[in-house]
Amino acid sequence: MTRYVPLLPLAVLLPIGARAEMMTTHRIPAALAAEAVVEAVASCTKQGYAETAVLVDADGVRQAVLRGDRAGSHTLDSAFDKAYTATTFKSDTSALFERAKTAPGFANLFTQLPYLILLGGGIVIKVNDEVVGAIGAAGAPGANLDDDCAKAGLAKIQDRLK
Repeated sequence: MTRYVPLLPLAVLLPIGARAEMMTTHRIPAALAAEAVVEAVASCTKQGYAETAVLVDADGVRQAVLRGDRAGSHTLDSAFDKAYTATTFKSDTSALFERAKTAPGFANLFTQLPYLILLGGGIVIKVNDEVVGAIGAAGAPGANLDDDCAKAGLAKIQDRLK
């Protein structure tokens, strides 16, 4: 027998103002998302790395993906996981990696929940203080290099995010 919990009583618990206002959110246009992943891959290619870049929206949904020439197929998942992790935690993945070193139990989340990865290469994208997405890069021989490539992708579009 399936049980259903009515949600109406929960709505009564919310303050009146919270029910009356809509949230304003920002989205990254598809054209900018595409430019960002192209720049991230190009930045790594110039350095001799076969890179993949994935840009996700604020909900962690893939918006743009580019697998560079000769990038391993595993980089598609890794770049997505980095972007997904950054946007859902609202923090660059390198910072999360450092946090895991000093926060007991924090790293356990990354073994229990799907699509989370504790490696650098995921960079949060913000408009003012609002996280609107993230870009993940994978394929370079080091997380710090993936970070740099993702940052290059973000830098390409940052001034047009409003």
